[in-house]
Amino acid sequence: MVTKEPQPSKADRRDAARAQALKLQQEQIRREKRTRNVIIASVLAGVLVVVGIGYFIMKSAGPSVPSGITEFPAGLAVPSVSDDAGGISFGPTGEAGTTSGDDAVVVDVYLDYMCPICGVFEEINGPELDELRANGDITLVLHPVSILDAQSQGSSFSTRAAQAFAYVAENAPDKALAFNEAMFAQQPGEGTSGLSNDQIAEIATSVGVPEDVAAKIADGTYNKFVDALTEIAFNNEKLLNENGNFGTPTILINGERITSNWTTPGALAEEIAAAQTATVAP
Repeated sequence: MVTKEPQPSKADRRDAARAQALKLQQEQIRREKRTRNVIIASVLAGVLVVVGIGYFIMKSAGPSVPSGITEFPAGLAVPSVSDDAGGISFGPTGEAGTTSGDDAVVVDVYLDYMCPICGVFEEINGPELDELRANGDITLVLHPVSILDAQSQGSSFSTRAAQAFAYVAENAPDKALAFNEAMFAQQPGEGTSGLSNDQIAEIATSVGVPEDVAAKIADGTYNKFVDALTEIAFNNEKLLNENGNFGTPTILINGERITSNWTTPGALAEEIAAAQTATVAP
């Protein structure tokens, strides 16, 4: 007689995700320490090393946008569904470019599709954020950046994935949120080559993106948009942590970095509820 192993409950999965987040955060702290040592050694050697949370921004193809920018250069191809900061918003309908109105709390999430901690964030907080958005309590604004290209064996996966999201948001706005969720559900490991363009296109069609849109998902239309979005994030003081660095995930509530520990299930939702109360208070 074959017995089936009991499936872990939702609470068990979230506890496991939280433990994974804590482990990844400890690893990230160790990376930061190693990176600081690299900086010191490089400066002594007369080499300037630019870092953010221990990750180097390295682009393998073509010239990037100017460094040090705080806004998008004129003439840059930018999705029409993005806001002035490059974020792509989602209201109750789940369509890219929509909002939940002026009274809703705005939750900005800066993410990298190769970032393992971002994957854990999605596991712990994604369902609650989706429910709050669907109920009209929040406007969810996603900012896919590319700080981990150097960790994908030269394939620039972070850039390719982020520009694919921007392309879907522009050309199949009602499927962009599902595409984002599916990309994390099939997230590749850090340090691998990531997903191929064909695999990203398959994920897109699996959530209902039209085949003609998916076929052009890797054309690089928004590569420079992703470059600029990343560069602007590194130069936005509101996004920097206590060490003066930018990393992912970075979460804002009404334009300010969160103070709650998002690895604790429900903590982020509680902070959002407090912000909502403050918003409607006379």
